[in-house]
Amino acid sequence: MKCNIICNFAFRIFMQMTGISATSVSSLDSLIEGCTRAVVTAHEHPDGDAVGSTFAMMRYLRDVRGLDAIVVLADEIPESLKFIVPEEDREHVLSGKDSINSGILEIASADLVVLMDANGFSRTGAIAGALRESTARKVLVDHHVGPESGDFDIVFSTSETSSTSELLYWLMMEMPETSGDAALLPPAAAFAMMAGMTTDTNNFANSVFPSTLEMASALIGAGVDREYLLEMLYNRYRENRLRAMGWLLGENMLITPEGAAVMILRQEDISRFDIREGETEGFVNLPLAVENVRMSVFIKEEDGLFRVSIRSKRGTSARELASAHFHGGGHENAAGGKVFPGDIPSGGDLETYLYNILKEFLI
Repeated sequence: MKCNIICNFAFRIFMQMTGISATSVSSLDSLIEGCTRAVVTAHEHPDGDAVGSTFAMMRYLRDVRGLDAIVVLADEIPESLKFIVPEEDREHVLSGKDSINSGILEIASADLVVLMDANGFSRTGAIAGALRESTARKVLVDHHVGPESGDFDIVFSTSETSSTSELLYWLMMEMPETSGDAALLPPAAAFAMMAGMTTDTNNFANSVFPSTLEMASALIGAGVDREYLLEMLYNRYRENRLRAMGWLLGENMLITPEGAAVMILRQEDISRFDIREGETEGFVNLPLAVENVRMSVFIKEEDGLFRVSIRSKRGTSARELASAHFHGGGHENAAGGKVFPGDIPSGGDLETYLYNILKEFLI
């Protein structure tokens, strides 16, 4: 019978990890002990937290537990995040459309599947079917609401933490091999978790808990080079990104009377600025600097639909907007979804559709 342990908890300080019980840790430890081949995966269109947490878990399983572990992702890791995975480790990471078939074969041969940074296999894109059909033991580690717990043997899930990378860090701290000592983590895993947490908090600007700062302090103390991390995350962009950002903020952004900022990046704009995957990361946060903006909505045209990123200030729910109108979900102040062509009324346009929704939502 499945354990189906769901740990809902909030880490307030280092010594108060009330949700990771001895029972759940022992169950995970025993499950890993009985496996030999592992696939670690995450949601489609991987961001920093997805890349950081999957790579860190893979390195832990390989270096500490001796498993033949590999990362499989449906979409390519953005160029700006590839530094998280050292060159010598890239043979253990399959990502992108060209690797789908190889990834599905890896999933079929694995006896352990670990899903990171997604509340269920429905978020994993082109490999979702293979993951569901796998007969492997399955573990979920995630910080989004609504875990699809029925698909997993063990579930560690809480929205009361900054990131999946942070949740994984505290879980690793409870495993027998580390016993609360960050210095015993594989160095590459420690760096990856710091990267994932840093990106998901927008460099400590949101979703920061006392436990988040405890984690950062411990990892820096263990040798993680935060200055190098910040240099790679925020000071290595191509010029194209800044040109596109300036155009969006200067000519494209509209702020409604209700306090919604809207920016739309269409396919012709993506081509004009030569925008690559991952290069619009963080754009949605920028309009929140305006005092009367309660919510920022960034729309990006992609693959025949529009991807929606939403950020909001305290008191306005990004998650409610995403779930009610954009086939999505997420966190209270950071969420996302999609607009399909069929969502827009016949004869209407995207802008009018968005403004009507936002006006009604923010009244």
